Amino acid sequence: MELLKIMELRMKNSIYFIINPVAGNGRSLRVWKKVKAELERNQADYRSFLTEYSGHAEILARQIATIQDYHLKTIIGIGGDGTIHEIVNGLSEFHSVQIGFIPAGSGNDFKRGYNLSSKDPSSIFRGLQRQVKSFDLGQYHTGQMNRFFVNSMGAGFDAYVAKLSNEMELKKWLNKFRAGSFIYIAALLKGLFNYKPSAVTLTVDDTDYVFENVWLAAVSNHPFYGGGMKISPAAKPDDGVLDLIVVHNLSRLKLLMLFGLVFAGKHTSLKEIHTFTARKIKIAGAAPLMIHADGEYIGETPVTVTLRPKSIKYYT
Repeated sequence: MELLKIMELRMKNSIYFIINPVAGNGRSLRVWKKVKAELERNQADYRSFLTEYSGHAEILARQIATIQDYHLKTIIGIGGDGTIHEIVNGLSEFHSVQIGFIPAGSGNDFKRGYNLSSKDPSSIFRGLQRQVKSFDLGQYHTGQMNRFFVNSMGAGFDAYVAKLSNEMELKKWLNKFRAGSFIYIAALLKGLFNYKPSAVTLTVDDTDYVFENVWLAAVSNHPFYGGGMKISPAAKPDDGVLDLIVVHNLSRLKLLMLFGLVFAGKHTSLKEIHTFTARKIKIAGAAPLMIHADGEYIGETPVTVTLRPKSIKYYT
């Protein structure tokens, strides 16, 4: 199918791009320049918007969808996991909009979890030939906040590390050498000796559990987080359940060794690991725990997580 025929899939012969120019320490902008050249070479009609601050992609996505009412068909994002997180939240009430994504961040767990290709800028157009698929969406509620995640959300040490990794100056240097996924490991090593595990109460569907000395409780929609670790190796983004993993009663040394197993997804058989599947999960700590969603720090527990099945459409 020729590119111009592919473009007929779009409303009003126009496709909308939202680009985070600082994702991947500028890699996203370089990818966009290649995509733009491909668009112009084929005389494609498109609209593009560069984000200017954190949260801007969400605002742009919602504004585009609102202005176009319910005629908009496709928005394509270019950036990292934080970018797709924002776009999905901006479009969460526009169920007919189909989302394309070209990953160009540092961690790119969304790419892994949904098996996206990012090497060829023109691949996004070939992707538009495919039928879109509907996937589950995680929803979290804490305080006055009621939002969505596409990869995972977690409470405890992983949220602490996520916050630390986003604040580390080392991140931009690793991104320059296309080694951005290692920032999570660097933050993990830095935070390992400062974090103190605590008791956590979980409500998994209708059953309560209490765990002592909990390092983290992570809720996943697919296997990957933290730049490629298979935290929930059995998780699938379209199976109608969320996967929960609890890590507790580990020494710091054993926790460090555990993360080596997590990259291979070989950790779930350990006695210090408990796994669940559920449609509703509540996490509360003896003291407030940091929480993250898609690698972005969002606040503290208590938090309630629910599933919105088959409620988002992606080109994969």
